[in-house]
Amino acid sequence: MATRARYKRRRSQNRAGIIWASFVVLILVTVVSIKSVGLMKKAKDYETKEAALQQQIEQEMARSEEIAEFERYTQTRKYIEDTAREKLGLVYPGEIIFKNEDK
Repeated sequence: MATRARYKRRRSQNRAGIIWASFVVLILVTVVSIKSVGLMKKAKDYETKEAALQQQIEQEMARSEEIAEFERYTQTRKYIEDTAREKLGLVYPGEIIFKNEDK
């Protein structure tokens, strides 16, 4: 009889241990699930930021190309002539200029 009582006591202790272990595993799974949702949201935010930054890089590259093109233009004779006409009012000898009287 003593062996039966020992067997029942061990069996109830094993059930209690299994229940506790299951409870701990359930809590761990819940915590990991909650954290993974937060990490997924953060990853999505980072992807959005990355796309915005990539677009900004493309805009800056285009702007850089425009600046390089303008720099090449400023080193040409045409730029010098255009600037002299606009700012200084200079013209070639014998050149005829027509102006509107409406101004």
